[in-house]
Amino acid sequence: MSRIVLAYSGGLDTSVLLKKLILEGNEVVAMTVDLGESDAIAGTGARAALEAVRAKALALGASDAVLIDARERFIAEYAFAALRANALYQDVYPLSAALSRPLIAGLLVKTAHEFGATVVAHGCTGKGNDQVRIELGVRALDPSLVCRAPLRESPLSRPDAIAFAREHGVPISHTAEKPYSIDANLWGRSIEAGVLEDPWNAPPEDVYAWTASPAAAPPPEEIVVSFEAGEPSVNASTGAAMVAQLNALAGKHGIGRIDLMEDRVVGLKSREVYECPAATVLIGAHRALERLVLTRDELRFKALADRRFAELIYDGLWMQPLRMALEAFNAAFAPRLTGDVRLRLHCGNATVTGLRSPNGLYREQLATYGMDDAFDHQAAGGFIALQALPLEAYTASQRAPVGV
Repeated sequence: MSRIVLAYSGGLDTSVLLKKLILEGNEVVAMTVDLGESDAIAGTGARAALEAVRAKALALGASDAVLIDARERFIAEYAFAALRANALYQDVYPLSAALSRPLIAGLLVKTAHEFGATVVAHGCTGKGNDQVRIELGVRALDPSLVCRAPLRESPLSRPDAIAFAREHGVPISHTAEKPYSIDANLWGRSIEAGVLEDPWNAPPEDVYAWTASPAAAPPPEEIVVSFEAGEPSVNASTGAAMVAQLNALAGKHGIGRIDLMEDRVVGLKSREVYECPAATVLIGAHRALERLVLTRDELRFKALADRRFAELIYDGLWMQPLRMALEAFNAAFAPRLTGDVRLRLHCGNATVTGLRSPNGLYREQLATYGMDDAFDHQAAGGFIALQALPLEAYTASQRAPVGV
């Protein structure tokens, strides 16, 4: 018999897995991490919902069940690090699930040490991304721990998992009609499986929980996202509370719906649907402020670095030295990223309508076409002549010599 620390969400997969591990004769400690799923849209009763998850684990036979509040740490150390990189995998997905996995891996290792466990386990399948992210994190922190993936060892289809749960009295909310696999935290909500597995099917409205249909959106609303050295706030609210409030506000306007044909770490393509209202607004605002404050060369190079940062997170390489170096690179810009971004929320869009910053590089007297124009127009001719020199030299080199 082994003492195992299981990353436990209370959903279908981990509840079935918990029961399976216990039936094998193992002593299982269920570890649930509060990343804001229950209060991600500024809801109520969040703590009660998480206590219910803990109670469910104990009722299923776990020897102990621990609940770890990691909301502020997740936002401050992971989500906002990604925000500084404008991190969007394949230019679309804000990495909500991917960002949580290295934190969960670290907490699995910490809890295993506290309980004297030599084995940790997760409910990821053999074709998913999260097995890679969690296991790489565990190996980076403590290679001596055994990391089990029972649903990779013995794959279980969703209908079979539902049937096992019913047979062994595991309470679940899944049905054959709504067999979605859902993961959520403050930075976003992901939905897969069921009718979504056919990419020709439009996502039905019942997959969405945080966002209203853009067709039924309320009248436009303007908000201001303020940044102080790169840290965002809305109406003086900061951190996890601000993200939850922004999820509710932007979600009301249908903002943050994403339907992505995604390239997974293991090589296959997968159709994923996401709801990321707050992340969508904050990344859009952060990018707009960068365009005002950073130079053209900084923006060009940072765009390349930001894409690589997103890929490292997605691929489970949070603890890779390059990711840490890129975070230090992004931190170098933060002191200048102070200012306000005004956005108009309406019908699924968050449109930037105003920018201001004490560090802005925009100069109206140079950009204006009005009477106050201070730009030296004559200087442009010399600039063009110098830019043309290599082009003219190349053109001349391609001409055949006279008489040949």
